[in-house]
Order: sequence, then C-alpha cells, then structure tokens
Amino acid sequence: MTEQPLPIGPADIDAAARVIAPFAIRTPLLSFPVLNERVGAKVFLKPEMLQRTGSFKFRGAFNKVASIPQDQRAGGVVAFSSGNHAQGVAAAAKILDMQATIVMPADAPLSKRERTKSYGAEVVLYDRDRDDREAISRGIAEKRGATLVRPYDDPFVIAGQGTAGREIAEDMATLGLSPDIVVAPASGGGLIAGVATAIKARYPLAQIVVAEPEAFDDHNLSLTAGHREPHAPAGRTICDALMALIPGEMTFAINSKLLARGVTASDKEVGAAVAFAYRELKLVVEPGGAVGLAALLAGRLDVAGKNVVIVLSGGNVDADLFAELVA
Repeated sequence: MTEQPLPIGPADIDAAARVIAPFAIRTPLLSFPVLNERVGAKVFLKPEMLQRTGSFKFRGAFNKVASIPQDQRAGGVVAFSSGNHAQGVAAAAKILDMQATIVMPADAPLSKRERTKSYGAEVVLYDRDRDDREAISRGIAEKRGATLVRPYDDPFVIAGQGTAGREIAEDMATLGLSPDIVVAPASGGGLIAGVATAIKARYPLAQIVVAEPEAFDDHNLSLTAGHREPHAPAGRTICDALMALIPGEMTFAINSKLLARGVTASDKEVGAAVAFAYRELKLVVEPGGAVGLAALLAGRLDVAGKNVVIVLSGGNVDADLFAELVA
C-alpha cells in the first residue's frame, strides 16, 4: 500500500515565506543567561508575540487570504476563532482590501474582540458550550459568497505557520548550532505541523515536542493512541487559545509522523511562566503562548546540555488576567 504524501512540504513553506515577506515580521531567536542557567541548557525563544497582530497566526492567515483568486475576493472572508486567528485574518483582509467576518466565542477576552474589530472586521459572537462555530461560519460564508478561512486545517495556513519554523532553522544554522528539541504549543495543530515540517527538513534528528495545557492535551492523547483522540470536553483553562477539542485531520496527518511526544503544564505552571517571562525576560506572553516555557520550567523536558527552541506563540493577553498573573 502506497503511503499518502503529507498535506504540505518544505517547498510550500518556502513559497509562503515569499508571499508573507513584505508584510510579516521576521521574529528573532532570543537567548537569556538567566533562563539557560536555570534549566542547564542553551535555550532559544521564538517571540511570536512580536509578530504582526501579536501572534504567529498572521503568517498563515495572510498566506491563505493572499491565495484567494481576485475574482473570488468580492465576497470577503469568514473565520472562526477565539482571538488570535481572528486578528490575523482581519489584518490580512484589511491589507488586501477585503471584508472580514469573524465568529468568536462570547467569552473570548475583550481585548481580542476589540482588536479584531479595530482591523475593520465584523464580529459575530457565539456560545462556546452550545453553538457550533463552524456551522455558523459556513452559513455566513454560503450566504455572502465568502471564503472560509479555517484556523488550522488548510494547507496554505499550515505552510504560513511553517515560516516560523523556517526562520528558526535558518537562524540556528547561522549560529552554527543544531536544535536538539523544538517545542511549540498546539490547539488545532497548524503551528506545530508547519514548524515540524520546516525543522525536520533541515534537522531530521531534532525532536519536535507539542506543549498543551493539562486536561486539554488532545495531541498528546492522539500521539499515544495513534489516531485523533479528543480531550474531555469540560472545564476551562487560562490558555484560552488552546482549547480545540481534537487535533485537525490535516494537521494530525503531519504531526503523527513528525512529532516525538507531548508535554503538559498546569494553569498554575503556565501562570508562573507568564510571570517569569515578564519579570526576568521582560517579555509579555499570553498563557497559551507560554505553555512550552511552562513545561520547560516545570522540568517536563530532558534538556540538560542540549540546544532547545521554545516557540512563544502570542502575547494577546487580557490586561486584568495578566496583572493577576504577574502580581
């Protein structure tokens, strides 16, 4: 039986890099002695909160929206998101002079809702526990003749997110170093699927590790089971960006082949990581963006003497929550 090719490859990420280059920020790799000494490793942080719209999501959103043919742009775009994908799609649509409609949970942080509106997008709210956000989005798209921009299960989105991994690979090569472990968070899995594709193309021996909040570790469960497995659909986490119930079909096709394992961190550990990043590194990271750092600081990774890259995926944190965590 012939093995199915993966949904994207390194060439797709190279193409995405060319598309987004005039608009996206190339975020640096940062290394801090205080962090290296604490964990006994050479740690590099990829600060995607410095990206346009405050998270990595702009990369994939712009690559996808830019791929829509000119004769299909009049209907605009529709997306569903708790906040970061929303802002990425809204910003991309504004740049390309298209209308954006974003379906967001009513309990999404107010700051994310307001920032999404600030890009000119229409925001439609839904109940996270009772409503089907994808069905709402499909209905709007069909009615308006709009293009649905999925948050992760789309090859253009995954390839766009993979540009973060491409930059990591290039910057590590410039430093003359090989990454032993690369850690990124996951909700639907688009970021880590793209990052894994880019890193493994250049550093096949690197271990790619997915980081998730405790009790929301559907990727970890799925990797262990060998098939897509949901987490228990109950409760909340301060990592509001990482609450997808189950890995995407397309993303898991990649992640099941390229990821080494999963790690988790509790909300308390994530809060401590947010505070550490602020106090010691002078970085503002949202909880979902800090889960990989939290797992590192909590000792969930065997990093002694290794070169470790942690993706800090975003910085769009509610001001009141941030004040509480860093107090």
